[in-house]
Amino acid sequence: MHYENAFVTTAFSLPVDCPPLGMESHRVEDDQILASSMSHHGFSAQRGRLNMQVTTNDEDDVYGGGWCADSEEKEHWFQLDAHREVEYTGVITQGRHSETNDDFVSSYFVAFSNDSRDWTVLHDGYAEWLFYGNVDKDTPVKAEFSHPVVARYIRILPQSWNGSLCLRLEVLACPLPNSYPNENDVTPNDDLDYRHHNYKEMRQMMKVINEECPNITRIYNIGKSSQGLKMYAMEISDNPGEHETGEPEFRYTAGLHGNEVLGRELLLLLMQFLCKEYNDDNPRVRRLVDGVRIHLVPSLNPDGYELAYEMGSEMGNWALGHWTEEGYDIFQNFPDLNSILWGAEDRGWVPRIVPNHHIPIPENFLNGSVAPETKAIIAWMERTPFVLGANLQGGEKIVTYPFDMQRPPRETWARIQSMFRWLAMTYAHSHLTLTETYRSSCHTDDITGGQGIINHASWKPVVGSMNDFSYLHTNCFEISIFLGCDKFPHESELAQEWENNREALLAFIEQVHRGIKGVVRDTENNIIANATISVEGIRHDVKTASTGDYWRLLNPGEYRVTARAEGYSPQTRLCMVGYEAGATSCSFTLTKSNWARIRQIMAQSGRKPRVKLKV
Repeated sequence: MHYENAFVTTAFSLPVDCPPLGMESHRVEDDQILASSMSHHGFSAQRGRLNMQVTTNDEDDVYGGGWCADSEEKEHWFQLDAHREVEYTGVITQGRHSETNDDFVSSYFVAFSNDSRDWTVLHDGYAEWLFYGNVDKDTPVKAEFSHPVVARYIRILPQSWNGSLCLRLEVLACPLPNSYPNENDVTPNDDLDYRHHNYKEMRQMMKVINEECPNITRIYNIGKSSQGLKMYAMEISDNPGEHETGEPEFRYTAGLHGNEVLGRELLLLLMQFLCKEYNDDNPRVRRLVDGVRIHLVPSLNPDGYELAYEMGSEMGNWALGHWTEEGYDIFQNFPDLNSILWGAEDRGWVPRIVPNHHIPIPENFLNGSVAPETKAIIAWMERTPFVLGANLQGGEKIVTYPFDMQRPPRETWARIQSMFRWLAMTYAHSHLTLTETYRSSCHTDDITGGQGIINHASWKPVVGSMNDFSYLHTNCFEISIFLGCDKFPHESELAQEWENNREALLAFIEQVHRGIKGVVRDTENNIIANATISVEGIRHDVKTASTGDYWRLLNPGEYRVTARAEGYSPQTRLCMVGYEAGATSCSFTLTKSNWARIRQIMAQSGRKPRVKLKV
C-alpha cells in the first residue's frame, strides 16, 4: 500500500446534508467492506456497520457487535468501496456493541483511493488531519470534512483506541452531479411529502389531508402520552365516524418505539396516497376505502420520537427514544393472557370455566406498572371491533406472527397458525426487497428460510406482547412488520422505502376480507351482540360486535361454524371459503332456547332451576 500526504478536494461546494452511503441500511453489501484483519470470525469487517447488534455476550460468538482488528497486526484499516466515484463528506463512528467490554476508536486518519492501491491521506494543508472519534462505545460521533472528496474508496486508519480496536461506522456521501443513477434509485413522480415530521408537523400534515378529503377522513386521538402529547389517529372510510354493519375495521400502528421512525412516515404517506387516489377515482383505492374502515396511528410513543428526532438520523444510538418517557417498552407492556389460557388448558378448564377468546384482563393489572400509552391502546382496542392489524417497527427486516410468547407445540394451534403465516407472507412477498435473503438479516444470517417471515416466539420470545394481547383479548389478528435495519433512515431514502412498501401496505389491508362474515339475529330480526362464533377444529372463537356483525379470518376451505348466545339455542352451518376476493357470507338466525324460558318462569315464581348432575 502506498499512502501520500496530500490535500484532495473537489471544486464543488460542500453539500448541506449528504445521505449515508448505506452501511446501516445494508445498501452497502458485504463484499464492499474490507479490513486489514479481524480478531476472529465473529468480528469481521462486515460486522462494522453502524448500530450493529451483538447476538450474545460470548467473546467467540459468530455475530459480534462490531469489527475488531487482530492485535498482532501493525497497521490497521477499515475500507469501503462505493462501486463508483462519489463525494465523501464525512464519517460517523461508534464503538463495539457489548455489555461487558468498552471498546472504541478515539482517533483516526482518513484516506481515499480510486484504485485501492495508491491512497491519499486527508491533509489540512499542514499535516495529516487527525479526527477525534468516540469517548464511549454507544454514542455515534460525526466527523465532517472541510470539503468534499471525490473518490471510489474510503479507508479509516485508527490511531488510538480504548480497550480493543473495535469499530462500527457509517459514511456520508453524495453521488456526483453527472454520475449515472443507481439501478435502485427512485425519482418520485407524485406529490407526496417525503420528509421526516416532528409532532407539530405530523399534526399539521394530518390536518391538511383531512381538509383535502373531508368526506372520507376523520382525525381523532386514542389517548395521551406521559408527557401529554396526543396519540393521533386518522380514520379513512366512506362514512368516517361510525361503524357500518358488515364493514370490517382495520388498523396500522407505528412508533411503539419512538426511534423506529420509518413506520411513522409510511403511514403519513399512506394517508396522502389514499386521499389523492380516492379523489382521482383509483378503483382499487375506492374499493378499499368504501369497503373497509381503516385506522392509521403514526405515533404510539410520541415522547420517544421527539427525543430521537432531536438527535436526527444516524446520530441517535440504538436505544435513544426506544422507550416511553417513563421507561416502558410499549410492545411488551400488555397483560400476559397466554399463561392464563395455557394454564387453564392444562387443567381442562377451557372453554367451560375459562374461555379460549376475549380472556379478561387480570384484576389490578391497570393499577400496576403500565404505561399511560398502553392503557390508551387497550381502551381503543376494546371499543373498536378490529378484525386485522399490523404494527410497524424497525431495526430488523422481517415479518413476525404470533404467538410471541413461547408455548409447547400443540396440534390445535397449527391450523390457526397457518392463517397468521398467510398474513405475514402477504406482506413479505408483496414487499419489493424483504425476501432478498442473499443480503442476510440485519444482525445475523437469514433466519426465515428465504420467506422473510418467522414466528416471533421462535425468534425472540417476549411476554405480554401487543400481538398476543390483541388475539386473546379481542377479535383482532395482529402481526409485526420490521421495516428495515436502519431505525431512523435518512430523509433521502423515504421515496425508495415508500416504493418498497406501497403494494405490501395495500395488499395486507385487503386480507381483512379473507374468510367469512355475517350477522347474528334472532327470529324477530333483532341483532345479537356478543354472540360467540366457533369454528370446528380451531380452539379460538370470536364475538359479534355491538351491531351483531362478525368477521372470521380463514384460509380457503370448508368449515363447520357455530353461533352461540346466552338464552338462545346454538346454530351450526357449513361455510365455504373460496379463493376469490371477498369474504363468504355466513349469517345466523338464533331461536330462544327452552332453558331461557324455564329460567324466566322460575324467576317469576321466585324459584331457582335445579340441574341433576350425572355421576
